Amino acid sequence: MQPKIHIKKGDTVKVLSGDDKGQTGKVLKVDVKNYRAFVEGVNMVSKATKPSAKTPQGGIIKKEASVHISNLMLVDSKGNATRIGRRVSENGKLVRYSKKSGEEIK
Repeated sequence: MQPKIHIKKGDTVKVLSGDDKGQTGKVLKVDVKNYRAFVEGVNMVSKATKPSAKTPQGGIIKKEASVHISNLMLVDSKGNATRIGRRVSENGKLVRYSKKSGEEIK
């Protein structure tokens, strides 16, 4: 059984701890099995690459490394970091909502 995760691909999140504390970015990918997420511009690492068809020069490239989900907090439409709740909407679907403002998260 996979764990419930409060963050999805495409969400805007704020980093709560670590070297990139306070930064915000868009979630590129969520690794549900390892409980980690890749956030745009956060936790950048340098990776040495061999020359290939894709990168004929090779060399060192910068890319995002994963961040543990517990170190991320979702940012609502007003720009506030908030906790997430789940409730059934009027049309019977389960939706996420901001605990701070009470509005639904799209």
